[in-house]
Amino acid sequence: MEKLTAHDIPVLFARLSEVFAEQKEALITLDGQVGDSDLGLTMAKGFAAADKAVAGLDDATIEAQLKTAGAAIARAAPSTMGTLMATGFLRGSAAANGCSELGTAEMAQFWSSFCDGVAQRGRAQVGDKTVLDVLHPIARTMEDQARAKAALPDALDSAHAEAVIALEATKDLVAQHGKAAAFQEKTRGIQDAGSTAAVILIEAMANFVRNNAASPAGS
Repeated sequence: MEKLTAHDIPVLFARLSEVFAEQKEALITLDGQVGDSDLGLTMAKGFAAADKAVAGLDDATIEAQLKTAGAAIARAAPSTMGTLMATGFLRGSAAANGCSELGTAEMAQFWSSFCDGVAQRGRAQVGDKTVLDVLHPIARTMEDQARAKAALPDALDSAHAEAVIALEATKDLVAQHGKAAAFQEKTRGIQDAGSTAAVILIEAMANFVRNNAASPAGS
């Protein structure tokens, strides 16, 4: 699959819903070390709602589908991470304005807008041990891949690989936001839970595109 079309988006969100349902308990356990233990539930509820909302649309544009997904996440999971994920998709949807398909260049714009939206809404910076520590390298890698004119499956695989490296690096950071910030040095040595969710997201997207790479776009 070299490009995602409007027909692919509902299938993608169905898969994202499945993945976060599968990862719910693992995220709950990870988040429970220095957080509220609600991340797994937040991601599962949010993407289940996004899946249902997008599936209920009729011949919607990519922009409308992504915007609908973001709004659904915001309603279903009004926690900190739910709000950040919702903001990411809402900002990403604006980047897809007028796009009939998402190739590497368009996906780079989506992830850049997603990252910027989360940074602004969360008032965080790279190095604060938040989801931004993975979203930033995803966005930058996608931009690099777009400039290199890489195929979408390869670009997303590269973004996933960089995200994994960035996630490992969060273990050396000290949390600066949320409940985890109260633990300060105790957060060192633990990978960031929000960043883990972001890795799951980009991995699921990369696998979806890679597993359908042999199929014509929109099939």
